[in-house]
Amino acid sequence: MTSTPWQHVQLTAFGGPDKLQLVSEPTLPEPDPGQVRVKVLTAGTGFTDTIIRQGQYPGVKQKPPFTPGYDWFGVVDAIGSGVDTLQVGDCVADMPVIGGYSQYLLADAARVIPCPVGLDPAQAVCMILSYTTAFQMLTRECTLKPGDSVLVHAAGGAVGTALLELARELGLTAYGTASPGKHELVRSFGATPIDYRSTDFVEEISQLTGGRGVQAVFDTIGGHNWSRSYRCVAKGGKLVGFGALQVSTGEESIPGLLWGFAKLLGLWRCLPDGRHTGFYNIQSRREKLPDEFREDVMTLMQWLKDGRLHPAVAELRPLADAAEVHRLIDAGAVAGKIVLDCQA
Repeated sequence: MTSTPWQHVQLTAFGGPDKLQLVSEPTLPEPDPGQVRVKVLTAGTGFTDTIIRQGQYPGVKQKPPFTPGYDWFGVVDAIGSGVDTLQVGDCVADMPVIGGYSQYLLADAARVIPCPVGLDPAQAVCMILSYTTAFQMLTRECTLKPGDSVLVHAAGGAVGTALLELARELGLTAYGTASPGKHELVRSFGATPIDYRSTDFVEEISQLTGGRGVQAVFDTIGGHNWSRSYRCVAKGGKLVGFGALQVSTGEESIPGLLWGFAKLLGLWRCLPDGRHTGFYNIQSRREKLPDEFREDVMTLMQWLKDGRLHPAVAELRPLADAAEVHRLIDAGAVAGKIVLDCQA
């Protein structure tokens, strides 16, 4: 153990933001064989973290206390025996699902993803969960070509803005539902905003597309919204469900959410109409197809390095602000993504 004090955020019990506490440790952990110790520069935040905090995320079986944090970006600080693919000082990133809200952590060397030097840490961490989710849904879950149109729900959020920017990069026409305060952000990515509070987005999409609908809808709202989104899909297109904002707001439970999508999927199978449905989860897909995940993250990191991507970082805040960040996420008050500066 190295006698260097460090801090991490600990979830003391499932519940509200008040269950997040900043904890100090007196010594750094040493990496085991095959591991590296990482000095974490930034950690991403998002509604997935809030669902984990509530104890409703199916992919996390661990009980508190533990350190939350879906993804992180940092530099190798120490190397365990048997590791010859990385060196101290290398930039790396990973998506452990929990553990990212920390100044230091241990990670399997084979699992972390090497990144180009010179990246802005706040922008780089956006490439992992948010942008890889968006990229894989656009390119691996759907078959889209330049000129096709897509509808993005919660378009002012972390994954929503990633979908809009990547859609523009891929030559797609994008429409995005968002509250009026986020419309300027939606327009900044070349997309057309739709005020879901004052208009019916189903009718709006019908008018905007001449009644044809869009080739893909990306719906992170869940619940009854899926059936409405399905009506926006053109023949041959696809509805992709990929999250559960209604879970984080308390309007829906995970079992109810999955049952709702299962019913929609069953209806489509009984009454085939040329439209398709699917549910995307980045964690389960990574475990099944780890090489694709690594390839996609590295592609996005290089695009960031090349100046092709400009993620919407709303704020950069210290670890001590984690509870307040979760309150903002729960309230739907974040435009883009708040990033935690783990070394502040």
